[in-house]
Amino acid sequence: MSADVPDRTAASRATDRPGDESPFALGLLLRRAHWRAAAVMGEALQPLGIELRHFAVLIVLVNQGPTVQRDLAEATGSDKAGIMRVVDDLERKGLAVRKTVPGDRRVRAVEITPQGLELFDAVHAAAEPLADRLVAELGPGEPERMADLLTRFVYPSNGEV
Repeated sequence: MSADVPDRTAASRATDRPGDESPFALGLLLRRAHWRAAAVMGEALQPLGIELRHFAVLIVLVNQGPTVQRDLAEATGSDKAGIMRVVDDLERKGLAVRKTVPGDRRVRAVEITPQGLELFDAVHAAAEPLADRLVAELGPGEPERMADLLTRFVYPSNGEV
């Protein structure tokens, strides 16, 4: 082994096994949690004809109102081409529309339609029993505690991201 590379045992290597103490353990665990939550919530979305990527945009539109595509991409962690495809899908389904931004004809803001709001509400109703299943292994008060911890993790009070 090279002199400038520390000798690490197999126990300190990054894994996603419970109890892993590597510096990557938390990130890997959060990634697994995301996959599980996304799979469960995908079950609620599928019968309604949309995917999680579509719903992520609808969430932003409900929270922020009309939003330019550049900001939608940033808010959803998407790239420019990806967000265009999602907005195209939402427009085709009648769930969102693009409108010109006053003062800049080149920029388009995306706005949720009344049909999009109806679907948004329907998704929440369909997701409720699945959300209960998602946290079924947790004890009383633990889902709320986990939500609090994750909120503070994602939105630190010092403004760091």
